[in-house]
Formats: sequence, C-alpha cells, structure tokens
Amino acid sequence: MTTTEIVCDNRMPPAGSRILIAMSGGVDSVAVAALLTRSGYECMGATLRMTPEHESKPVFEPCCGLQAAEDARRSCEILGIEHRAVRVIEEFDTNIIAPFARQYAAGRTPNPCIQCNRIIKFGLLFRYAAQWGYDYVAMGHYARMNEREGRMALHRSSYRDKDQTYVLAPLTQAQLRRSCFPLGGMTKDEARTIAAAVDPVVGAKAESQEICFVADRNYAGIVEAREGIGTPGNFVDISGKILGRHKGIHRYTIGQRRGLGIGAAAPLYIIRIEASTHTIIVGSDQYARCGSFNTRTLFWGALAPQQKPFQAFVQLHYRHAPVPASITPAVGSAHVVLEIPQRAVAPGQWAVFYDAAGYVLAAGEIQDFSSEIL
Repeated sequence: MTTTEIVCDNRMPPAGSRILIAMSGGVDSVAVAALLTRSGYECMGATLRMTPEHESKPVFEPCCGLQAAEDARRSCEILGIEHRAVRVIEEFDTNIIAPFARQYAAGRTPNPCIQCNRIIKFGLLFRYAAQWGYDYVAMGHYARMNEREGRMALHRSSYRDKDQTYVLAPLTQAQLRRSCFPLGGMTKDEARTIAAAVDPVVGAKAESQEICFVADRNYAGIVEAREGIGTPGNFVDISGKILGRHKGIHRYTIGQRRGLGIGAAAPLYIIRIEASTHTIIVGSDQYARCGSFNTRTLFWGALAPQQKPFQAFVQLHYRHAPVPASITPAVGSAHVVLEIPQRAVAPGQWAVFYDAAGYVLAAGEIQDFSSEIL
C-alpha cells in the first residue's frame, strides 16, 4: 500500500516522515497505524491514559483505559512498531473534567471533546511527539486537510456520516501543520476491514459513542460529585408563571423538550437558564428558536483572521445540519445572525463556520444568544 492510496484530496506528511500515532485501541486508530506503516512511514503508537481505573473496574468508554492500552499495544506488536502508554490523568482531570462540571453547574452546555482535542490530544501528545523525535501526529478522525492560500484548512470527510471536522475546528494552525488524518477519504466499513486484517478482535469492536468519563449519560452525577447537589428552582413560562419545580439547573440544557415533567397543551422547550436565580424558562417552539448569538474569540481556519463581516454555513453541535449565517468578528468575540432561527443554541457549545465546499473557516464557543422573547 502506498501513500497515494491513503490520500483523497488530503494532505499527508512527506515520504519517510516520523509519525506518532494516537492509538485508542479501537478500529480507527489501528486502521491508521496499518495504513501509515505499510506506506513506509517511521511510526510509533501512543495511548493516552486519561481516566483512572482499577483492574476490576473498566472505564465507561473503551478509548482510554487499561484494555484500550493493551489492545493498542497488541496491534502495534503485530505491525512491528513501538508502542507507549502515556499517563495524563491529572492533566485530563484539571483541564477537561473539572471545567465540564463547573460549566454544567453554571447552566452552560460544554463540549469536552473539543477541549480534549485542543488541550490534550493535540496539546500534551504533541509535546511527547517532539520529545521522542516525531515530526507529525496522526489521528483516526474522519477529516481531510489541505493547504489553502498559505493556511492549513480542515475539509469535511468524504464520508459525510462520520465527518469529525466539527470537533477539530478550533485547532490552531501550528497544531494542524503537524497533524494528518489518513481516514479522511474512507468509510467506516473500509477502516474496519483494514483494522480487522491486523487484529480481528479490534476489527469487531463497537464504536465509542459517549463522553469517556460519563457513565450511562449521567451528566448530573459527574456534576454533583464535583460541585455538590444542585439547588432546586422553578420552571417558569415566558410570562413568569411558575409551572413546576426542578432539582437543579445542571440536569437540563437549552433546547431540551423531554423529561421536564411539565404538562402542557403543546410541547415546551427550555429556552433559557438563569443560573443566578436557579430558574429555567420554557416556551413553545416559536420561542425556542434563536436568531442571533455571540461567540468568544474566534479560532481561524481556512480564513485568515479579520474583522470584516463574512458569510458562512454554521454548525451548532455535532449532529446539527449547517444553516447560512452572517458573522461579524470583533476583538475577543463575534456576532452571528442566523438566516433561519435554530433551536438548541446553547452557551458552552461551539459554532463552526464552513464555506460551501466544506472547508472550516473559523470556530468560536457560544457565549450568549438572543431569542424571540429577549
């Protein structure tokens, strides 16, 4: 297999480069290791141990625990490359889990996977790569990357159902220049076939779908263990009428409709969370749609930093279908006006701006928003 067989309009390191492969022990990372080693690159696998676990109690998701490290080690042994496990438990706790709990307790909806990519996977792991003499880091994300007008530009995967550019969008130019994404032109089934040829056990693994440190989607449990039991408060409608009581704002997110426990003639959505008064405001669909919002500092991708307004398609969470928007950058922020108002525009999530060809132009964390009643 050659480098040209990996590439599908997707930048790869020069032939003979030394590449550190981030290996979770799952299908995608083993497929990456197989592709790169068979293409003649000098490779080593590295598994990040991010969550503590005892021998008898595995972590919630098979991506960063003892079994994951063992599966990655075994696959590297089969491929004839070195493997190392790196303990980053304390750094992961400080930079990812603790802020996640604090933000949920404050009524925001953080995206820990984006922060993990920025700080841990493309941060700490890059430091180890440099320390060990590796020029590039390879990831098993489904994304493509090209150089466009002197800037590294993320481009949606050719396999749209698995595209992961949304969670990679805030990476810096320096991080992207040292990265590669060999699966950008492949489907999941193709990656699984490659991984299974290396190790049938890995090839048969199920996908990891949830946040690695959250068991059974129990976000509230993580928050309460870190920040204490939430303060009860009121559900109110847009007129201020009390409709019921809740057990803490950390149990709810903007746009949520199910599980509110409030009877109404028409579906009600959470349209605002007021942390200072522990109040959750609900309303019908017409009030649940957001027409504009502000972000924090933009991270620029294919588009060079600027303060001129620009047009783009904005994606508001991982499964959201992008919609046209007008973006006005400013120092430390940006104002976004949606052509079609959207539900579930949640502070703490990220807005990622794409052009019509699927290139990431910029990204910013959502700070606050406007709705029909505000």
